[in-house]
Amino acid sequence: MLLRVRVTLPDRPGALGQVARTLGVAGADIVQVVVLERLGGRAVDDFTVVWPGASRVERLLAGLAAIPGVQVDGVWKAIGAPVSGGHDAELLAQVAANPADGLATLVDAVPGLLAADWAAAAVVPADWAARSAAPRPLPADEPSLRLPIGSEPSVAYASWRAPSPLRLPEVTPLRARPLTGPDSTRYAVAPFGRAGLVLVVARPADAELPAAAFHITEVDRVAQLVRAAAVILGDRLDRAGVPPVASAVIEPS
Repeated sequence: MLLRVRVTLPDRPGALGQVARTLGVAGADIVQVVVLERLGGRAVDDFTVVWPGASRVERLLAGLAAIPGVQVDGVWKAIGAPVSGGHDAELLAQVAANPADGLATLVDAVPGLLAADWAAAAVVPADWAARSAAPRPLPADEPSLRLPIGSEPSVAYASWRAPSPLRLPEVTPLRARPLTGPDSTRYAVAPFGRAGLVLVVARPADAELPAAAFHITEVDRVAQLVRAAAVILGDRLDRAGVPPVASAVIEPS
């Protein structure tokens, strides 16, 4: 299976090679390395590796933890090697070439760009920010809070791996940012700036594979794609949630 491994390591000669050797000794076959950040003598790197399905990930984590100065920020399953930023222009060109399906094209493509599992475009009511700030009791028999009928965010479009029913994080205030849900799912959210439409990108987590939070460079990439798509699609986005395709359950923060 493909795994994505995020590591913070010393930004010095030999450190990257030491991590790569450790991954190889543990049984991982490296297929891609992406440098997310280099700052203050530290670097944040993402490794996409082929990992034997029968092997336990603890072996991999133990080997990395034994390297001085190395910290594992997260490990999660990948559906493919993330695509570099150079493909963003190609994606936007596809959106522009077929604007009628532009929103679906964007939502379907973003998970592959960011080593995520699924994405969705949700329409958030204009007054949701004010209402979400007010104290709201949680029903004892409902693990996630559901707003009154007619005032829930609605799903305009979701990628094929999105769960059903779709549970979204609190997406306000409407600005691009990373979020972590109650079940440790990692999210990146970015508003289109039209009709309350927000793009949500998700990396689910489990006990064995704690997914890494979206890095600021990844959130910025989502925000740039969303802003560009909003310019291309214009008024079409105002009709994206009419009629709503499905209601979304909002997870309490």
